[in-house]
Amino acid sequence: MIFTTHHDTDKKKDAEGLQLSEELLEALAKFQTIELEDFQMDVKDLEIIFEAGAAGQLMPRLKLPGIAGGKPTSMFQIPFLPPIETYPNKIAEVKLGATRSEGGTRGKTLTIGGEVSPAFYTFEQPMPHKPVITLDVFDMEVPLSKAVKMHVKDVVGDPAAWAKLAVDKFGADMVTMHLISVDPLLKDASPKDACKTIEKVLQAVDVPLVIGGCGDPVKDTAVFEEVCAQFPGERFLISSVTRDMDVEKCAKFIKKAGHAILSFTPMDLNLARELNRRLYDYVGKEDIIMDLTTAALGYGLDYAFTNMERARMGGLMGDAELAHPMSSGTTNAWAAREAWLKMSTEWEPRELRGPLWEVTTAITLLLAGVDLFMMMHPAAVKTLKDVTNYLTSTKKADQSKYSNWVTVKA
Repeated sequence: MIFTTHHDTDKKKDAEGLQLSEELLEALAKFQTIELEDFQMDVKDLEIIFEAGAAGQLMPRLKLPGIAGGKPTSMFQIPFLPPIETYPNKIAEVKLGATRSEGGTRGKTLTIGGEVSPAFYTFEQPMPHKPVITLDVFDMEVPLSKAVKMHVKDVVGDPAAWAKLAVDKFGADMVTMHLISVDPLLKDASPKDACKTIEKVLQAVDVPLVIGGCGDPVKDTAVFEEVCAQFPGERFLISSVTRDMDVEKCAKFIKKAGHAILSFTPMDLNLARELNRRLYDYVGKEDIIMDLTTAALGYGLDYAFTNMERARMGGLMGDAELAHPMSSGTTNAWAAREAWLKMSTEWEPRELRGPLWEVTTAITLLLAGVDLFMMMHPAAVKTLKDVTNYLTSTKKADQSKYSNWVTVKA
Protein backbone atom coordinates (compact mmCIF):
# COMPACT_ATOMS: atom_id res chain seq x y z
CA MET A 1 0.00 0.00 0.00
CA ILE A 2 1.35 3.43 -0.95
CA PHE A 3 0.79 6.75 0.87
CA THR A 4 1.75 10.12 -0.55
CA THR A 5 2.54 12.83 2.05
CA HIS A 6 1.47 16.46 1.74
CA HIS A 7 3.84 19.34 2.47
CA ASP A 8 1.61 22.19 3.47
CA THR A 9 0.86 24.16 6.57
CA ASP A 10 -2.41 22.28 7.11
CA LYS A 11 -0.94 18.76 7.12
CA LYS A 12 -1.57 18.43 10.83
CA LYS A 13 -5.17 19.53 10.36
CA ASP A 14 -5.61 17.11 7.41
CA ALA A 15 -4.32 14.22 9.47
CA GLU A 16 -6.45 14.85 12.54
CA GLY A 17 -8.95 12.25 11.38
CA LEU A 18 -6.20 9.59 11.44
CA GLN A 19 -5.22 10.48 15.01
CA LEU A 20 -1.47 10.04 14.35
CA SER A 21 1.09 11.27 16.84
CA GLU A 22 3.09 14.45 16.10
CA GLU A 23 6.34 12.48 16.09
CA LEU A 24 5.04 10.13 13.41
CA LEU A 25 3.74 13.04 11.35
CA GLU A 26 7.13 14.76 11.51
CA ALA A 27 8.83 11.53 10.40
CA LEU A 28 6.42 10.99 7.53
CA ALA A 29 6.88 14.58 6.34
CA LYS A 30 10.44 13.78 5.23
CA PHE A 31 9.23 11.36 2.53
CA GLN A 32 7.32 11.88 -0.70
CA THR A 33 6.02 8.30 -0.85
CA ILE A 34 5.86 5.54 1.76
CA GLU A 35 5.16 1.91 0.84
CA LEU A 36 3.90 -0.43 3.56
CA GLU A 37 3.78 -4.23 3.34
CA ASP A 38 1.29 -6.49 5.16
CA PHE A 39 -0.62 -3.40 6.23
CA GLN A 40 -4.22 -3.42 7.45
CA MET A 41 -6.33 -0.36 8.20
CA ASP A 42 -9.67 -0.49 10.01
CA VAL A 43 -11.80 2.54 9.20
CA LYS A 44 -15.46 3.48 9.51
CA ASP A 45 -15.64 5.89 6.57
CA LEU A 46 -12.94 6.11 3.91
CA GLU A 47 -12.96 9.00 1.48
CA ILE A 48 -10.68 8.85 -1.57
CA ILE A 49 -10.17 12.11 -3.46
CA PHE A 50 -8.76 12.13 -6.97
CA GLU A 51 -7.12 15.27 -8.21
CA ALA A 52 -8.50 16.83 -11.39
CA GLY A 53 -7.61 14.71 -14.39
CA ALA A 54 -6.50 11.75 -12.34
CA ALA A 55 -9.71 9.74 -12.83
CA GLY A 56 -9.13 9.46 -16.55
CA GLN A 57 -5.64 8.04 -15.95
CA LEU A 58 -6.72 5.59 -13.25
CA MET A 59 -9.84 4.18 -14.96
CA PRO A 60 -9.54 2.50 -18.38
CA ARG A 61 -11.80 3.67 -21.16
CA LEU A 62 -14.93 1.53 -21.50
CA LYS A 63 -15.39 -0.04 -24.90
CA LEU A 64 -18.99 -0.92 -25.74
CA PRO A 65 -20.07 -3.00 -28.74
CA GLY A 66 -21.48 -1.15 -31.69
CA ILE A 67 -19.89 2.18 -30.77
CA ALA A 68 -17.48 3.81 -33.19
CA GLY A 69 -15.98 7.17 -32.52
CA GLY A 70 -17.92 7.45 -29.27
CA LYS A 71 -21.37 7.38 -30.98
CA PRO A 72 -23.74 4.40 -31.12
CA THR A 73 -24.47 3.00 -34.56
CA SER A 74 -27.14 0.43 -33.64
CA MET A 75 -29.39 -0.65 -30.80
CA PHE A 76 -28.13 -3.38 -28.49
CA GLN A 77 -29.81 -6.70 -29.22
CA ILE A 78 -30.57 -8.24 -25.84
CA PRO A 79 -32.93 -11.24 -25.56
CA PHE A 80 -35.76 -11.03 -23.03
CA LEU A 81 -37.63 -13.93 -21.52
CA PRO A 82 -40.40 -13.11 -19.05
CA PRO A 83 -40.05 -14.83 -15.68
CA ILE A 84 -42.37 -17.82 -15.43
CA GLU A 85 -43.81 -18.59 -11.99
CA THR A 86 -45.97 -21.44 -10.81
CA TYR A 87 -48.44 -21.22 -7.94
CA PRO A 88 -49.44 -23.98 -5.54
CA ASN A 89 -53.19 -23.41 -5.64
CA LYS A 90 -56.02 -22.88 -8.14
CA ILE A 91 -59.02 -20.56 -7.94
CA ALA A 92 -62.30 -22.49 -7.70
CA GLU A 93 -64.52 -22.66 -10.78
CA VAL A 94 -68.18 -21.66 -10.43
CA LYS A 95 -70.80 -22.40 -13.07
CA LEU A 96 -73.79 -20.07 -13.43
CA GLY A 97 -77.05 -20.93 -15.17
CA ALA A 98 -78.42 -24.32 -16.16
CA THR A 99 -79.71 -25.52 -19.52
CA ARG A 100 -82.80 -27.69 -19.93
CA SER A 101 -80.68 -30.83 -19.98
CA GLU A 102 -79.23 -29.73 -16.63
CA GLY A 103 -82.57 -29.01 -14.97
CA GLY A 104 -82.91 -25.32 -15.83
CA THR A 105 -84.27 -23.21 -18.68
CA ARG A 106 -81.24 -21.18 -19.79
CA GLY A 107 -79.93 -21.19 -23.34
CA LYS A 108 -76.34 -21.27 -22.11
CA THR A 109 -74.23 -21.52 -18.99
CA LEU A 110 -71.23 -19.47 -17.91
CA THR A 111 -68.20 -20.54 -15.89
CA ILE A 112 -65.85 -18.20 -14.08
CA GLY A 113 -62.73 -18.75 -12.01
CA GLY A 114 -60.23 -21.56 -12.49
CA GLU A 115 -57.19 -19.26 -12.66
CA VAL A 116 -53.74 -20.67 -11.89
CA SER A 117 -51.87 -17.38 -12.47
CA PRO A 118 -52.54 -13.70 -11.74
CA ALA A 119 -54.92 -11.85 -14.02
CA PHE A 120 -53.81 -11.74 -17.67
CA TYR A 121 -50.41 -13.33 -17.01
CA THR A 122 -50.92 -15.05 -20.33
CA PHE A 123 -47.17 -15.51 -20.72
CA GLU A 124 -47.49 -17.97 -17.81
CA GLN A 125 -50.88 -19.58 -18.44
CA PRO A 126 -53.86 -18.72 -20.65
CA MET A 127 -56.98 -17.37 -18.97
CA PRO A 128 -59.31 -20.35 -18.46
CA HIS A 129 -62.47 -18.21 -18.68
CA LYS A 130 -63.16 -14.64 -19.70
CA PRO A 131 -64.61 -12.27 -17.11
CA VAL A 132 -68.39 -11.97 -17.32
CA ILE A 133 -70.55 -8.82 -17.36
CA THR A 134 -74.04 -8.69 -15.88
CA LEU A 135 -76.25 -5.62 -16.33
CA ASP A 136 -78.41 -4.22 -13.55
CA VAL A 137 -82.19 -4.34 -13.92
CA PHE A 138 -84.58 -3.04 -11.25
CA ASP A 139 -88.10 -4.23 -10.51
CA MET A 140 -89.42 -0.71 -9.94
CA GLU A 141 -88.60 2.82 -10.99
CA VAL A 142 -85.46 4.13 -9.31
CA PRO A 143 -83.47 7.38 -9.58
CA LEU A 144 -80.92 7.02 -12.35
CA SER A 145 -78.22 9.28 -13.71
CA LYS A 146 -79.23 11.09 -16.86
CA ALA A 147 -76.38 9.38 -18.72
CA VAL A 148 -77.87 5.98 -17.89
CA LYS A 149 -81.56 6.83 -18.03
CA MET A 150 -81.34 8.09 -21.61
CA HIS A 151 -80.58 4.51 -22.70
CA VAL A 152 -83.28 2.72 -20.67
CA LYS A 153 -86.04 5.31 -20.26
CA ASP A 154 -88.47 3.30 -22.41
CA VAL A 155 -88.16 0.16 -20.26
CA VAL A 156 -87.85 1.52 -16.71
CA GLY A 157 -90.62 -0.08 -14.68
CA ASP A 158 -90.76 -3.15 -16.95
CA PRO A 159 -88.05 -5.54 -15.74
CA ALA A 160 -88.63 -8.10 -18.51
CA ALA A 161 -88.28 -5.50 -21.28
CA TRP A 162 -85.27 -3.99 -19.50
CA ALA A 163 -83.57 -7.38 -19.27
CA LYS A 164 -84.23 -8.08 -22.96
CA LEU A 165 -82.75 -4.71 -23.91
CA ALA A 166 -79.67 -5.42 -21.78
CA VAL A 167 -79.03 -8.72 -23.54
CA ASP A 168 -80.11 -8.03 -27.11
CA LYS A 169 -78.82 -4.49 -27.53
CA PHE A 170 -76.17 -3.93 -24.85
CA GLY A 171 -74.53 -7.38 -25.03
CA ALA A 172 -74.93 -8.41 -21.40
CA ASP A 173 -73.66 -11.91 -20.57
CA MET A 174 -76.06 -12.07 -17.62
CA VAL A 175 -78.80 -9.99 -16.01
CA THR A 176 -78.92 -8.91 -12.36
CA MET A 177 -82.52 -8.71 -11.17
CA HIS A 178 -82.58 -6.27 -8.24
CA LEU A 179 -85.70 -6.96 -6.17
CA ILE A 180 -85.68 -3.64 -4.34
CA SER A 181 -89.47 -3.40 -4.23
CA VAL A 182 -89.43 -5.95 -1.40
CA ASP A 183 -87.72 -3.43 0.87
CA PRO A 184 -89.95 -2.84 3.93
CA LEU A 185 -89.14 0.88 3.64
CA LEU A 186 -90.30 1.02 -0.01
CA LYS A 187 -93.15 -1.09 -1.39
CA ASP A 188 -92.61 -4.04 0.95
CA ALA A 189 -93.56 -6.39 -1.89
CA SER A 190 -94.02 -10.03 -0.92
CA PRO A 191 -91.63 -12.86 -1.81
CA LYS A 192 -94.32 -14.28 -4.12
CA ASP A 193 -94.51 -10.94 -5.96
CA ALA A 194 -90.74 -11.09 -6.40
CA CYS A 195 -91.02 -14.56 -7.89
CA LYS A 196 -93.59 -13.34 -10.41
CA THR A 197 -91.10 -10.72 -11.59
CA ILE A 198 -88.35 -13.32 -11.91
CA GLU A 199 -90.63 -15.57 -13.95
CA LYS A 200 -91.26 -12.74 -16.43
CA VAL A 201 -87.53 -12.09 -16.78
CA LEU A 202 -86.84 -15.80 -17.30
CA GLN A 203 -89.34 -15.78 -20.14
CA ALA A 204 -87.78 -12.67 -21.71
CA VAL A 205 -84.12 -13.76 -21.80
CA ASP A 206 -82.24 -17.05 -21.80
CA VAL A 207 -79.03 -15.95 -20.04
CA PRO A 208 -78.13 -16.84 -16.43
CA LEU A 209 -79.52 -14.54 -13.74
CA VAL A 210 -78.21 -12.88 -10.61
CA ILE A 211 -80.97 -12.43 -8.02
CA GLY A 212 -80.37 -9.37 -5.84
CA GLY A 213 -82.23 -8.45 -2.68
CA CYS A 214 -83.01 -5.15 -1.00
CA GLY A 215 -80.31 -5.18 1.68
CA ASP A 216 -82.61 -5.98 4.62
CA PRO A 217 -81.20 -9.23 6.10
CA VAL A 218 -84.55 -10.54 7.35
CA LYS A 219 -86.59 -9.72 4.26
CA ASP A 220 -83.85 -10.90 1.91
CA THR A 221 -83.75 -14.26 3.67
CA ALA A 222 -87.49 -14.70 3.19
CA VAL A 223 -87.33 -13.62 -0.46
CA PHE A 224 -84.35 -15.82 -1.30
CA GLU A 225 -85.99 -18.81 0.36
CA GLU A 226 -89.12 -18.39 -1.77
CA VAL A 227 -87.04 -17.89 -4.93
CA CYS A 228 -85.14 -21.10 -4.24
CA ALA A 229 -88.38 -22.98 -3.63
CA GLN A 230 -90.00 -21.67 -6.83
CA PHE A 231 -86.99 -22.00 -9.18
CA PRO A 232 -84.87 -25.01 -8.25
CA GLY A 233 -82.19 -26.06 -10.70
CA GLU A 234 -81.81 -22.69 -12.48
CA ARG A 235 -78.40 -22.13 -10.93
CA PHE A 236 -79.01 -18.48 -10.04
CA LEU A 237 -76.35 -16.45 -8.28
CA ILE A 238 -78.05 -15.37 -5.04
CA SER A 239 -76.83 -11.86 -4.20
CA SER A 240 -76.02 -11.82 -1.48
CA VAL A 241 -75.40 -13.69 1.78
CA THR A 242 -73.85 -11.50 4.48
CA ARG A 243 -72.55 -12.05 7.99
CA ASP A 244 -75.62 -10.47 9.59
CA MET A 245 -77.99 -12.95 7.93
CA ASP A 246 -78.87 -16.45 9.11
CA VAL A 247 -75.97 -17.96 7.20
CA GLU A 248 -76.79 -21.57 8.02
CA LYS A 249 -80.43 -21.26 6.97
CA CYS A 250 -79.59 -19.41 3.74
CA ALA A 251 -76.80 -21.78 2.78
CA LYS A 252 -79.03 -24.82 3.26
CA PHE A 253 -81.95 -23.71 1.08
CA ILE A 254 -79.63 -22.25 -1.59
CA LYS A 255 -77.67 -25.51 -1.76
CA LYS A 256 -80.85 -27.59 -1.88
CA ALA A 257 -82.10 -25.60 -4.90
CA GLY A 258 -78.75 -25.90 -6.68
CA HIS A 259 -77.93 -22.19 -6.79
CA ALA A 260 -74.65 -20.33 -6.15
CA ILE A 261 -73.93 -17.83 -3.37
CA LEU A 262 -72.45 -14.37 -3.56
CA SER A 263 -70.54 -14.02 -0.28
CA PHE A 264 -70.52 -10.30 0.49
CA THR A 265 -68.22 -8.63 3.02
CA PRO A 266 -66.80 -5.13 3.48
CA MET A 267 -63.14 -4.46 2.64
CA ASP A 268 -61.65 -6.87 5.15
CA LEU A 269 -60.12 -10.15 4.05
CA ASN A 270 -60.42 -11.61 7.53
CA LEU A 271 -64.18 -11.11 7.41
CA ALA A 272 -64.27 -12.71 3.95
CA ARG A 273 -62.40 -15.73 5.28
CA GLU A 274 -64.74 -15.97 8.27
CA LEU A 275 -67.92 -15.91 6.16
CA ASN A 276 -66.53 -18.43 3.69
CA ARG A 277 -65.58 -20.77 6.54
CA ARG A 278 -69.15 -20.64 7.82
CA LEU A 279 -70.48 -21.42 4.34
CA TYR A 280 -68.13 -24.40 3.89
CA ASP A 281 -70.18 -26.34 6.42
CA TYR A 282 -73.12 -26.40 3.98
CA VAL A 283 -71.92 -25.70 0.42
CA GLY A 284 -68.91 -26.55 -1.71
CA LYS A 285 -66.21 -24.18 -2.87
CA GLU A 286 -67.69 -24.44 -6.36
CA ASP A 287 -70.82 -22.69 -5.04
CA ILE A 288 -69.21 -19.49 -3.71
CA ILE A 289 -68.27 -16.21 -5.40
CA MET A 290 -66.79 -13.42 -3.26
CA ASP A 291 -67.78 -9.76 -3.30
CA LEU A 292 -65.15 -7.84 -1.33
CA THR A 293 -66.87 -4.45 -1.90
CA THR A 294 -66.11 -2.08 -4.76
CA ALA A 295 -65.08 1.50 -4.10
CA ALA A 296 -65.28 3.81 -7.08
CA LEU A 297 -62.61 5.94 -8.73
CA GLY A 298 -61.80 8.77 -6.35
CA TYR A 299 -63.58 7.08 -3.44
CA GLY A 300 -61.17 4.32 -2.44
CA LEU A 301 -60.58 2.48 -5.71
CA ASP A 302 -56.91 2.05 -4.83
CA TYR A 303 -57.84 0.26 -1.61
CA ALA A 304 -60.43 -1.91 -3.37
CA PHE A 305 -57.80 -2.89 -5.94
CA THR A 306 -55.26 -3.74 -3.26
CA ASN A 307 -57.79 -5.78 -1.31
CA MET A 308 -58.86 -7.80 -4.35
CA GLU A 309 -55.32 -8.31 -5.58
CA ARG A 310 -54.28 -9.57 -2.14
CA ALA A 311 -57.23 -11.96 -2.15
CA ARG A 312 -56.32 -13.33 -5.57
CA MET A 313 -52.63 -13.73 -4.77
CA GLY A 314 -53.51 -15.28 -1.41
CA GLY A 315 -55.79 -17.78 -3.12
CA LEU A 316 -53.13 -18.72 -5.66
CA MET A 317 -50.49 -19.08 -2.95
CA GLY A 318 -52.56 -21.56 -0.97
CA ASP A 319 -55.10 -19.64 1.13
CA ALA A 320 -58.10 -21.87 0.35
CA GLU A 321 -60.55 -19.50 2.04
CA LEU A 322 -59.75 -16.83 -0.57
CA ALA A 323 -59.44 -19.12 -3.59
CA HIS A 324 -62.79 -18.08 -5.06
CA PRO A 325 -63.86 -16.06 -8.11
CA MET A 326 -64.51 -12.39 -7.33
CA SER A 327 -67.43 -10.14 -8.21
CA SER A 328 -67.41 -6.36 -8.42
CA GLY A 329 -70.43 -4.10 -7.96
CA THR A 330 -68.96 -1.72 -10.53
CA THR A 331 -72.16 0.33 -10.64
CA ASN A 332 -70.98 1.78 -7.32
CA ALA A 333 -69.05 4.15 -9.58
CA TRP A 334 -72.31 6.03 -10.14
CA ALA A 335 -72.41 6.87 -6.44
CA ALA A 336 -69.46 9.18 -7.07
CA ARG A 337 -70.88 12.64 -7.62
CA GLU A 338 -68.26 13.37 -10.27
CA ALA A 339 -69.85 10.63 -12.40
CA TRP A 340 -73.22 12.38 -12.72
CA LEU A 341 -73.07 15.91 -11.31
CA LYS A 342 -73.20 18.86 -13.70
CA MET A 343 -69.77 20.47 -13.39
CA SER A 344 -67.57 23.06 -15.08
CA THR A 345 -66.56 22.59 -18.71
CA GLU A 346 -63.08 21.22 -18.02
CA TRP A 347 -64.76 18.11 -16.55
CA GLU A 348 -66.36 17.34 -19.94
CA PRO A 349 -70.09 16.61 -20.29
CA ARG A 350 -71.48 14.21 -17.72
CA GLU A 351 -72.94 12.03 -20.48
CA LEU A 352 -69.35 11.10 -21.29
CA ARG A 353 -67.83 11.47 -17.83
CA GLY A 354 -70.23 9.00 -16.21
CA PRO A 355 -69.46 5.95 -18.35
CA LEU A 356 -65.76 6.85 -18.22
CA TRP A 357 -65.99 6.80 -14.42
CA GLU A 358 -67.63 3.38 -14.49
CA VAL A 359 -65.30 1.77 -17.01
CA THR A 360 -62.17 3.17 -15.31
CA THR A 361 -63.33 1.55 -12.09
CA ALA A 362 -64.02 -1.70 -13.98
CA ILE A 363 -60.72 -1.89 -15.86
CA THR A 364 -58.75 -1.20 -12.70
CA LEU A 365 -60.42 -4.10 -10.90
CA LEU A 366 -60.18 -6.27 -14.01
CA LEU A 367 -56.41 -6.18 -13.54
CA ALA A 368 -56.81 -7.20 -9.90
CA GLY A 369 -58.50 -10.42 -11.00
CA VAL A 370 -62.25 -9.73 -10.85
CA ASP A 371 -64.28 -12.39 -12.71
CA LEU A 372 -67.80 -10.93 -12.64
CA PHE A 373 -68.75 -7.29 -13.20
CA MET A 374 -72.13 -5.82 -12.30
CA MET A 375 -72.49 -2.80 -14.57
CA MET A 376 -75.03 -0.30 -15.86
CA HIS A 377 -73.99 1.92 -18.79
CA PRO A 378 -73.89 0.26 -22.26
CA ALA A 379 -70.80 2.23 -23.38
CA ALA A 380 -68.91 1.13 -20.28
CA VAL A 381 -69.94 -2.46 -20.95
CA LYS A 382 -68.74 -2.34 -24.55
CA THR A 383 -65.41 -0.78 -23.59
CA LEU A 384 -64.76 -3.37 -20.90
CA LYS A 385 -65.60 -6.16 -23.34
CA ASP A 386 -63.21 -4.70 -25.93
CA VAL A 387 -60.39 -4.44 -23.39
CA THR A 388 -61.01 -7.97 -22.13
CA ASN A 389 -61.04 -9.39 -25.66
CA TYR A 390 -57.80 -7.59 -26.43
CA LEU A 391 -56.06 -8.84 -23.30
CA THR A 392 -57.18 -12.43 -23.82
CA SER A 393 -56.53 -12.53 -27.56
CA THR A 394 -53.96 -15.04 -28.82
CA LYS A 395 -53.42 -13.05 -32.00
CA LYS A 396 -49.80 -12.03 -32.54
CA ALA A 397 -49.14 -8.30 -32.70
CA ASP A 398 -47.71 -6.71 -35.84
CA GLN A 399 -44.16 -6.00 -34.72
CA SER A 400 -43.58 -3.52 -37.52
CA LYS A 401 -45.92 -1.12 -35.73
CA TYR A 402 -43.88 -0.90 -32.56
CA SER A 403 -40.47 -2.61 -32.85
CA ASN A 404 -38.74 0.49 -34.25
CA TRP A 405 -40.24 3.07 -31.93
CA VAL A 406 -36.69 3.85 -30.74
CA THR A 407 -34.08 4.77 -33.33
CA VAL A 408 -30.43 5.82 -33.27
CA LYS A 409 -29.61 9.29 -34.49
CA ALA A 410 -26.11 9.46 -35.97
